[in-house]
Amino acid sequence: MNNLKYLYLVGILIAILGLVMGIVSQIWLPIPINLLILGLTLIVIGIGLYFPKTVVPTNTVIITLSFLLILGLLNFLVVRNEVRIDFTENQVFTLSSQSQAIVSKLTQPLKVWLFQSQLNSGDLELLKNYSRYSSQFSFELIDPEVEIQLAKEFEIKSSGEVYIEYGAKKRLIQKISEVESLSEAKLTSAIQGIQSDRPPATLYFLQGHGETELTPVEEGLSQAVESLTNRGYQVKPLNLAQVDKIPEDAQVIIIVSPKRQLSKGEVEALSKYLTQNGRLLLMLDPKTDPGLTQLLEDWGIKLDQRIVIDVSGTGGLMGFGPATVIITNYGDHPITEAFGDGISLYHLSRLVSTTPKPEIEAVALLITNQQAWAEGRLDGEQIEFDPTEDIPGPLDIGVALNRQNDKDKNSRLVVIGNATFATNGWFTQQLNRDMFLNTIEWLGGTETDPILSITPKEPNNRRINLTVMQANILGWLALVLVPLFSFAIALITWWRGR
Repeated sequence: MNNLKYLYLVGILIAILGLVMGIVSQIWLPIPINLLILGLTLIVIGIGLYFPKTVVPTNTVIITLSFLLILGLLNFLVVRNEVRIDFTENQVFTLSSQSQAIVSKLTQPLKVWLFQSQLNSGDLELLKNYSRYSSQFSFELIDPEVEIQLAKEFEIKSSGEVYIEYGAKKRLIQKISEVESLSEAKLTSAIQGIQSDRPPATLYFLQGHGETELTPVEEGLSQAVESLTNRGYQVKPLNLAQVDKIPEDAQVIIIVSPKRQLSKGEVEALSKYLTQNGRLLLMLDPKTDPGLTQLLEDWGIKLDQRIVIDVSGTGGLMGFGPATVIITNYGDHPITEAFGDGISLYHLSRLVSTTPKPEIEAVALLITNQQAWAEGRLDGEQIEFDPTEDIPGPLDIGVALNRQNDKDKNSRLVVIGNATFATNGWFTQQLNRDMFLNTIEWLGGTETDPILSITPKEPNNRRINLTVMQANILGWLALVLVPLFSFAIALITWWRGR
C-alpha cells in the first residue's frame, strides 16, 4: 500500500504520453485516448491515497548524501575511463569497420596536418575517433599564416589543405572549408594508400565508340570519376585508334556502353592485354553490341540482348517501374561480401550468362529475384511473361571472373549488363557507389588486398512536421502546464506531510 502513493507519478507520465501522441498524430482513437484516460485515473487514485504524515529527517539526509556520493563516483569513472555509445540509427559518429581495422594496424607514426586557422567540431571529432584506435595516429592544426616555414615545406597553396605524413612520404588528402568537411572515406583511403610501396593506380576509360561521357552531364560518369580520384586513382581516357598499344601503366581498363563496335585490331589488343595479367571492366547496356563476342566467349561469357524485367513490386514502392531491377541478392565474392541484403538499382539491364571453363573461376555478383525475367518483346501494351520467348528468373546481370596465369599472376574480368547504375544521379543511389568502387578495387588489387568501401554516413530523416497549432499546444504543455502540474503535486505532497 505504501508504494501505491507514488502511483500518481506513473499516471502523469502515461497521460503526457497519450496527450503528445494525440496532438502529433491527430488520431485520437483508440491508443491516445486510452492512455490519457488511464493516466488521469492513476493520478486521481494516487492523489487520493494516504501520504505519510511524518518524515524522518535523518533518513532523508542519508539518502540525499548517498545519492550525491554515487553520482560523484559515476562522473569520476566516466571522466577517467571514457565510454562512447553511438545511438544513431546509421552509426553516424562511429568509424566504419574498415577504418578501424586499417588504423589499428599502423606500425609506425602517422600524422595528419590540417593547414587551417580553425577546425569545426565535426572534423575534430572524426580525427579524435581515429586516434582512439591507434596510438600511432596523431593530428595537428596549423595556421599557414603563422607557421610560414612549415607551410612552405608542404607547399601549401591555400588555406584548408589537409596532408598526411607517414615516414618520409607526404600526400595531399583533400581541401576542407566551411562547406566541405573532412571525409572519412578519403582519409582512410589515404592511410591505406600511403602505406603501400606501389604508385597510385592508373585507370583508363575507353573512348572513341560513343561510350558514356566522363563529363558532368546528366547521363555522364563525372560522379564516378570524382570518387575514383578522391581515392587516389589516376583516371585517363584511352583511344586505341591514337596509340599503337595499350599503355603499360594501365592497371584497369573500363569500357562503358559503347554505341559502335570496336575494330578488330582494338579487340585483339584488349584480348592480348587480358592474357598478360590485365584487368578489364565491361559495363554494357542492352541493345548495344561492342563487337567483343569472341573475347567474351574465350572467358565463357554470353550477352543476351533481352531486357530484364522485375515485377516483384519492390521497385514500385521506391517509385521505379519494372524496367528497373532491384538487386538484394549478391554472390559470395569480395566485391559484394559486405552488402548483406542491401539494395542496388539497375535501370535497363541485360542478362549475362556464363559457361563453366576449367581455368576460369566465375562468380555471379548481381542476382535478380525469381519474379524477374528477360523480356524478348517490349512492343505490347502489357508486359507478360512468355515462356516461348522469355527467360525466367533468377538471372545474373553481373559476373566476376578470375583466370590464374602463373603462380602469383592472374587476369580479372567483370561484366555487368548495365551501365546506368554508375551514371550521374544513379551513382549515389543505395549501394550503387559501393558496387562500382568495390569492383574497381578488386580488379586493381591483389589476392590479399582488402576491399575498402566506405559510404558517407548521413542521419536518417526523422523530422516531425507540426502545424502552428500543434507546436503551440506542445509548447504550452512542456513550458507551462507540466511544470505547474508538477509544482502543484509537490505542494500537495508537502502539505500532506506536515
